[in-house]
Amino acid sequence: MNVHLEKFVEVLMQPMALVGVVGQICFSSRFIVQWIASERKGESVVPEIFWYLSLTGGSLVLIYALWRHDPVFSIAQGAGLVVYVRNIMLIRRRRRQAETTEV
Repeated sequence: MNVHLEKFVEVLMQPMALVGVVGQICFSSRFIVQWIASERKGESVVPEIFWYLSLTGGSLVLIYALWRHDPVFSIAQGAGLVVYVRNIMLIRRRRRQAETTEV
């Protein structure tokens, strides 16, 4: 086995790598969810679950990046979390406003 593949497998076998892999699966699945929602509606839409998958996946990948001491990946994921949280806040605010106007 070559040295690079051995190193890859060594990292992948660490328990913390599971956090990174699960995070990346969550993060990537948000695009499939968005695509399906858009196809069903016949136009481009971003369902609420997209932001929760972004937040969950991004958080797990950030934890993994911090564990790996990767500043570039950590900064990128950390910045994304701000956007995901803000979108969730906006959705919740709109929902609260809609509930108060229905009463």
